[in-house]
Amino acid sequence: MNDIKKETLQDEIHLETASKDLFEQAKSYAYAYMDGIYDRVVFPTECAIESLTVFDEPLPGNPCNAVEILRLLHEYGSPATVAQTGGRYFGFVNGSVYPVALAAKWLSDVWDQNSGLYVMSPIVSHFESICERWLVELFGLPVGTVAGFVSGTSTATMCGIAAGRNKILKNLNWDVVEKGMFGAPKLRIVLGEQAHASVFKALVLLGFGKEQIEMVPVDDQGRMVVEQLPELDNRTIVIAQAGNVNSAAFDHFDKICHCANKTGAWVHIDGAFGLWSAASGNKRYLTNGIEGADSWSVDAHKTLNAPYDCGIILCKSREALATAMQASGSYIQYSEKRDGMLYTPEMSRRNRAVELWATLKFLGQSGIEQLVDGLCDRALQFAEQLRTKGFHVLNEVVFNQVLVSCDTPEQTRATLENIQKSGECWCGGTIWNGQPVIRISVCSWRTTVADLYRSVDAFVKAREKSRIMV
Repeated sequence: MNDIKKETLQDEIHLETASKDLFEQAKSYAYAYMDGIYDRVVFPTECAIESLTVFDEPLPGNPCNAVEILRLLHEYGSPATVAQTGGRYFGFVNGSVYPVALAAKWLSDVWDQNSGLYVMSPIVSHFESICERWLVELFGLPVGTVAGFVSGTSTATMCGIAAGRNKILKNLNWDVVEKGMFGAPKLRIVLGEQAHASVFKALVLLGFGKEQIEMVPVDDQGRMVVEQLPELDNRTIVIAQAGNVNSAAFDHFDKICHCANKTGAWVHIDGAFGLWSAASGNKRYLTNGIEGADSWSVDAHKTLNAPYDCGIILCKSREALATAMQASGSYIQYSEKRDGMLYTPEMSRRNRAVELWATLKFLGQSGIEQLVDGLCDRALQFAEQLRTKGFHVLNEVVFNQVLVSCDTPEQTRATLENIQKSGECWCGGTIWNGQPVIRISVCSWRTTVADLYRSVDAFVKAREKSRIMV
C-alpha cells in the first residue's frame, strides 16, 4: 500500500513539473507582491501577524496539495512580511534587491547547484573565480587575494580571524590542525570598544575569551583612537571596522595597518556594509590603507543590494584561509580548478556567486559607484531634512547611517515607537553615548527623495504624538 502511495506522489510531481502550472502560480503571486510593495505598510499589521496561526498544525500524516500550499503562503505569508524591498525601510542595514539579481537567483535556484567542488558544479566554480577577481579589483586589494562565499559577514569575520589565528600560531611553531588549541601559545586580540556584536560572537566560537581581548578607546564617532593602540607584536590579531554599525565611522586603516605590519600582527577589517565605499571615487578616502590588512569581511546583500545570504570573506593569503577551512575525506574529489569548499566553513552550500555575478555585471564599476554615492546622498538629505524639523542629528554623516534624537530620551523612545507602528517607514533604535537614539540606515537602491520626504513627515507626526504620550 505504501509503495502505491509513493508511486502516486511521484506521478503527481512529474505532472506538476511537466505542466508548469505550479510555477506559473508562484510567478503570479510573486508579481502581485512586487506590484504592491510601494503601497503596503512597511511593517506587517497585528492582524497579519496573528493570521500566521493558520500555519500552526501538527505535521501532516499524508502529502498535501501543492497548489494549496502556495495559496497559503501568498494569502497569509505575504501580508506578514516586512517590506524590505521597498524604499522606506531603514532598519538593520538591510538592503533591497535588484531585479536582475532576483531573476538570476530564480533561474539558479532551478539549477539547484552544490557549490562545494568544481566537479559538483563547474559553472558555479567559474562564477566564483570571476567574482573573486572583480571584487579584488573593485576594492583595490592585493593581487592574489582569495574570496570565499559564505552566508554573511558574521561567518566571514569568523573565517578571517580563524585564518589569522592559525597563521600566527604556525609562525610560532604550533599547528592548530594537528595539535588543536589546548596548550597553544596565548594570542592577543585588539579591537575598538564599539566593535560589532558579530566580532565578539566569532571570537567566542574560535576559543577567545574576554581575558585575551584588549579594548581600544574610541572617539566620539566610534573610531579607534590610534594613539591609544597597545604595543602590537607577532601574537596579535587586530580587528578594525569599515563602518561603525551606528555612526558608519571608519577606523584609520593606514595608521593601524602600518603599526601592525611592522610587528607581524594580523589585521582583519570588518567591512560588512562600509567596504563598498572603496568602489566610489567620492568615498574611497574612507578606506585608505585597507590594502595593508590581511583579511576583510563584507556583505553583498547590504550596500550592493544583492539577494540575502551573500557574504564574502577575502584573505590576502590563499593558503592561510584554505588551511583554516580545511576539509578532508577520501571521497572528496579536488580538481585543478576552483574548489569552493576550501575557502568556506560549509562543504555543501548553495550557489551564491550566480546572483552576485549578475549584480556586479549589471551595475558595472560606474553603476556600483553611483549606487554607493546615491545611498550616501540620501542619508545626507535625510539628516538635513530632519534638522530643519528640529530633530538632533548626532553623528557625522559620512556614509549611510544617521543617528537622530528628540529633545529628551523619553520623547526619543516614544517617537521611535510611533514611527515603527505607523507603517509609513521603519527605523531601529540603539544607544549612543549612553542615550537612546533613532538609527536610520539608508541601504535600498529604491529609496527616492519622495520616500525621504514621506518618512520625514512620519517622524514629525510620530514626535507630535509622543508629546501627548509623554
